[in-house]
Amino acid sequence: MEILMQYRPPELQEEEQTELISVIVAAYNIEAHIERGIRSICGQTYRNLEIIVVDDGSADATGRILDELAGNDARIQVIHEENGGLAHARNEGIARARGNYIGFVDGDDWIDPDMYEKLYVALRDQRADLAVCRYRQISRTRTLDGSVDRAVLFEGQEALEVYVEEREEFAIQNAAWNKLYRKELLEGNLFPEGRWYEDIVFATEALARAGRCIYLDIALYNYIIDREDSIMNRRINSRTFTDQIPAYYEKTRLLQKRGREDLALTHDYFFYKRLLLFWGDLSRSQDGGEYQLKLQEILERDRKRAEEAFRSPVADPRDEKKLKLFYRSPAAYCRKLRWNEQVVIPCKVKVKRLLGKYK
Repeated sequence: MEILMQYRPPELQEEEQTELISVIVAAYNIEAHIERGIRSICGQTYRNLEIIVVDDGSADATGRILDELAGNDARIQVIHEENGGLAHARNEGIARARGNYIGFVDGDDWIDPDMYEKLYVALRDQRADLAVCRYRQISRTRTLDGSVDRAVLFEGQEALEVYVEEREEFAIQNAAWNKLYRKELLEGNLFPEGRWYEDIVFATEALARAGRCIYLDIALYNYIIDREDSIMNRRINSRTFTDQIPAYYEKTRLLQKRGREDLALTHDYFFYKRLLLFWGDLSRSQDGGEYQLKLQEILERDRKRAEEAFRSPVADPRDEKKLKLFYRSPAAYCRKLRWNEQVVIPCKVKVKRLLGKYK
C-alpha cells in the first residue's frame, strides 16, 4: 500500500478521451430525482460515455422523463423493462455495455462533473484494474464529507484486505457506484438477482480479481442516505434473513475459495459481531421477538465458527468477552447492555464534559 499525498491525476484533453466508458443507471419510481442524476452524468468532463439507463418498470413519470432526456443526448440509451429489481437492471446494463470501463450510478444520486475523468485517468496513470473514490453522505439536514487530499495505491489483494477489515478510513465498502471497473473484472461477475444486498458478493469478487486498485480519497459521488425506502434505513427486517445473512455466508465461501481463510475469519468476526448488535437492538424492542429468536438460533448453530472468528487477530478482546457472556446467558448479556447504556456511557459522557470544561 502506497500513500500518494496531494495526488493529482494528469489532465486529459477531450481529443485524448478515446476509451469508451459505459455508465449504468437503474431507475425505479424516482421521478423527483432522476433528471438531476442523469444530467450530472451528461455533464461529465469525460465526454466519451454511453449512458445505459434501465427503467425497471416504473409506475410514475420516470420513464417519460428518461425518454425526454435521451431525445436531447444521443449518448443516453433507455431500456424499459418490467420490474425485475436492482440486480436485474444492472445486469441488463452490463450485458449491453460496449465500453472497456464500466461504472454505476443510482438514479436518485448524482455525481461531481469530473468524477469519471478523475477515476479513469487515475486508473490509467497507475495501471490499475479498479478505481474507487470517496463519497458524500447527504441527508435533509447535513452533508458528511470525509475527503482527504491524497490517493492510495493498493497492490495485489491489499484493497480486498482493507475492505474485509472494514477499515473506515477507506470508503471502499460494498457499493457498486463509487467505482470504475475494467470490464474484465465483471466477466461472469453479475449481481445476484431477486435479492437485496446484491452488492456484497459482487464487490468482494471484483476486489479479489483486481491486481491493482487506486483509491482517490476525495468525494466525487453524492449519496442520499435518508431515502424512506432505502435498505440502509431498515435496521433489521425479513430480508436480513432471506438475503443479507446468506450473502455474508457466500462472501465467506468466496474468500475461502480464493485461499484466504484469514480474511474469511476476519469477515466472520464482523458478521457475527453485527448479528450480536442486531440481537441487542431487538432486546430493546417490543415487537422484535421473532427476529431475535432467529438471530439467537443462528449464533447458537454457528457457535464454533463465531468463537474462532472472535479470536482472530483483528478482533477486539472486549468483543470476545461479550460473546462469551452471550453464550453463557443471553439474559445476562442483555442486562449488561442496559447497564452500559443507562449507567456506564452516561457517566463517561459526563466525565468527558467536565474534563473539557476545566481544561
